[in-house]
Amino acid sequence: MVERRIVRTLGKLTPIAMAAAIAITAPGLAAADAPRGPDVSSWQHVDGTGIDWFQVKASGHEFAMVKATESLNYVNPYFIQDCLVMRAAGVSRGAYHYADVRQSPEAQAAFYSAIVLGINGPGDLPPVLDLEDAKGLPAGQVIDWTHRYLNTVQALTGRQPIIYTYPNFWRTQMANTTEFNHYPLWIADYNGQNAPGPLPGGWSNWTFWQYTSTGRIPGITGNTDINVYSGAQGDFDRYANSVGFGSS
Repeated sequence: MVERRIVRTLGKLTPIAMAAAIAITAPGLAAADAPRGPDVSSWQHVDGTGIDWFQVKASGHEFAMVKATESLNYVNPYFIQDCLVMRAAGVSRGAYHYADVRQSPEAQAAFYSAIVLGINGPGDLPPVLDLEDAKGLPAGQVIDWTHRYLNTVQALTGRQPIIYTYPNFWRTQMANTTEFNHYPLWIADYNGQNAPGPLPGGWSNWTFWQYTSTGRIPGITGNTDINVYSGAQGDFDRYANSVGFGSS
């Protein structure tokens, strides 16, 4: 994700203290215990080490986003392992696809949907598109690609996808289009403030905010991104199909 390119800190606050501060002050967050969690890929499996999802859950993190696929030929080698243990630990699961806008959107949507077929039930968040690299293509072409990908994933999974992006990419490479502001937004914005913004693309609210790439969470070796849920989609347990499953 974008954290591989942009490394910033959020002052002297610890990740847990920052999450609490965000939850108290950010628009759309009602309480200091707003759901939060990491997003991970193979980068968090340093030298092949596993993630202790029971520790992640015990430290107060209720969900995690896991990289599933990229382009047409990459599957995160730790995706299945992570998803199985996350379920056992009661951590709500999200899965994202890293877009390659040079390749067929329909084929990538089918590839992703097949890989994540088993995590569209209790305790599972909607599908996520990670869109952060236009590969030099013009905005109109990337916008068309995005429409086609999202429409195909929604048809295959039955759930409205979440868009992950960051402000500068959307404003420059997507011409700040407002054509997608009805989709839930997961925004990466390491601004050191209590809320992201101003939001790009005509979005009036955000669903998830990735506010740091240098967080530390028990059970995960090294740094990881940390995210917070705003409440924009209503009760988190219902949004994650988690009612009666692993809820705190």
